[in-house]
Amino acid sequence: MSSPRMGTSYLGLDLPSPVVASAGPHTNGTGTLAELEAAGAGAVVLPSLFAEEIEAEEMAANSVLDMGDSFAEFDSAPLADIPMVGSAATDRHVTLVADAKRTLSIPVIASLNGTRPGDWSHYGGLLAEAGADALELNLYDVAADPARTSADVEDGYLKVIAEVKAAVGDLPLALKISPYLSSLSSFAPRAYEEGADALVLFNRFYGPDIDLAALAVTPQLALSTSAELPLRLRWTAILAAQCPGLQIAVTGGVHTGIDVVKSLIVGAQVACTTSAVLTAGPGAVTAMIDEARDWLASRDYESVDQLRGAMDAQSVEDPAAFERAQYMKVLYSWA
Repeated sequence: MSSPRMGTSYLGLDLPSPVVASAGPHTNGTGTLAELEAAGAGAVVLPSLFAEEIEAEEMAANSVLDMGDSFAEFDSAPLADIPMVGSAATDRHVTLVADAKRTLSIPVIASLNGTRPGDWSHYGGLLAEAGADALELNLYDVAADPARTSADVEDGYLKVIAEVKAAVGDLPLALKISPYLSSLSSFAPRAYEEGADALVLFNRFYGPDIDLAALAVTPQLALSTSAELPLRLRWTAILAAQCPGLQIAVTGGVHTGIDVVKSLIVGAQVACTTSAVLTAGPGAVTAMIDEARDWLASRDYESVDQLRGAMDAQSVEDPAAFERAQYMKVLYSWA
């Protein structure tokens, strides 16, 4: 039997493999991006353009910090009402997109994290104009305002999708979300209707730590492990069955070829990795693809597309296994 075909599609783009290099230090320069392509990555996601970083530069350039009491009024105003000037942060991201497109033959996905109305569509338009093949909306948002209900949060996300879609036209959109939405099964089809082509499950929120010596709140970075994958598998299996038009990308906990196979078999289009590459370098991507290919070949699969969704919630004998049915079994499994 011939070797299984590892090529697939994601966001309407042709990928040579289902392993995507997620945003991270390794996707921040053309040298390491080229290494990831050589290692077999199907696509790359560039580091997020964070609107707050750019806004700080723009405010300094426009002397907004000298506005005194009127600053609060500015802070709630749409970005489109603010005089726009160039910023080093904007230029870096736009240049990286253009350079990556010139260097790579695999798809280049730009990433964006906005903070206020107008951010998303303005900066999304800039990244689209720079030549990005797709745009990932990174909804890294800690909903800590007690005045915002869960419906307010979700409606805000839907508004972001609609605004960006209007700004970038036919450019494919992926929505990177957290697992903390009240009802993912309700949100997913609404996101699809507003123009999201894919959901990326899930954003990893980095919690703060406490430095007891300095009595200070400090950032804490912990790389993922494969132990984080089951949450992604559960929701991929459920959403792939419930909303078949919406593509799914698994991210967080993808470290091995078996992790890739598990992601695909429950319905994901691709499996994204950052921590594995940070730990072992671009060769981690090659190792994942080789292990996944060997698994497929050993079970006579002809392609990754043939595998996809074979065990989503619609295809398994007991769909409740992805929901609550296994709860008691897990509780008693330790003994």
